[in-house]
Amino acid sequence: MPFRFRRLALPELLLIEPKRYPDARGWFMEQFKRTEFAAAGIVDTFVQDNVSYSVRGVLRGLHYQAAPSAQAKLVTTLEGEVFDVAVDVRPDSDRYGQWTGVWLRADRGTALYIPTGFAHGFLVTSHDALVLYKCSAEYNPECERGIRWDDPVIAIRWPISDPIVSEKDRQFRPLGTTPREAKT
Repeated sequence: MPFRFRRLALPELLLIEPKRYPDARGWFMEQFKRTEFAAAGIVDTFVQDNVSYSVRGVLRGLHYQAAPSAQAKLVTTLEGEVFDVAVDVRPDSDRYGQWTGVWLRADRGTALYIPTGFAHGFLVTSHDALVLYKCSAEYNPECERGIRWDDPVIAIRWPISDPIVSEKDRQFRPLGTTPREAKT
């Protein structure tokens, strides 16, 4: 099997560890294989790929899309390293507001599966990073939502205290001050 799927503290999230096949030329790995992902419970159809390039210290997030454009994501790093975070924003969830963070490193090929109903963000910890995320719905600006990266109630333990954050992301409010949406 070319993948190992590991459930995280928030069990809807899966860390995906691909098998690499090295030789004198470098290495080869499968990044996505529909049948194996489906067997692990990932049945989303991914319809949009996004790539972002960022330098050390950049924090992007916490973003999500509300219904009818809610997005599941499959996130991996193509270059560099990031601390990747998902926050449960499902209104009826017992884990509403809880978060999980994992390290995604290009040299390991790991990926994080984030289902709909979770906000997502990442912090670049290497010199720079190239991040790819597959999305199960196309971006819809009317459904775009966000949570402040430094929400004191969620209390994410980011590995640096003074990240570079866009003005747009600075304007997001803490989760506790935003109304719970009927469906995310």
